[in-house]
Amino acid sequence: MEDEQLAAGLLARMERDQQVRTEPPDIPAWRAVDADNTTWLESVVYRHGWPLRSKVGDEAATAAWLLAQHADARPDFQRRWLQLLTDAVDHGEADPSHLAYLTDRVLCAEGRPQRYGTQFRKGPHSTDPLQAQPIDDRDHLDQRRTAVGLGPFADYERHMLETYGQDS
Repeated sequence: MEDEQLAAGLLARMERDQQVRTEPPDIPAWRAVDADNTTWLESVVYRHGWPLRSKVGDEAATAAWLLAQHADARPDFQRRWLQLLTDAVDHGEADPSHLAYLTDRVLCAEGRPQRYGTQFRKGPHSTDPLQAQPIDDRDHLDQRRTAVGLGPFADYERHMLETYGQDS
């Protein structure tokens, strides 16, 4: 690992990201942490490029992806980072499953069907159940998931519903 200071910063920000995502959610705190992390990650990417495994280690590379994944208020950054993450995956410097999650996040933000079935949302009413966002070509979904190291969609859907529940 080349950049231990950057790795430590990524890990600290990931920890903060996860701490704020508690039950019940404190949405203003959540948004503030995401905004701060997004601004910070943008400056990191501008100065250093995408945080690669060989430079920051696996765990910090995961942290970079997580911060990008939670940068929903800045879809322009997510779109740019998606290309950088794609390049990193192509060179064995990032996890393909992370690329699947960020791809789906960007597609859903653009109002397009996701490819890997990673994104779930409740409907517009507070009583609406949690459900997968629209998925493109469902017949080949599990093949795409397998190709990036994700398990079967049915297992993931069951996990999402058990973890986040129909009425949580």
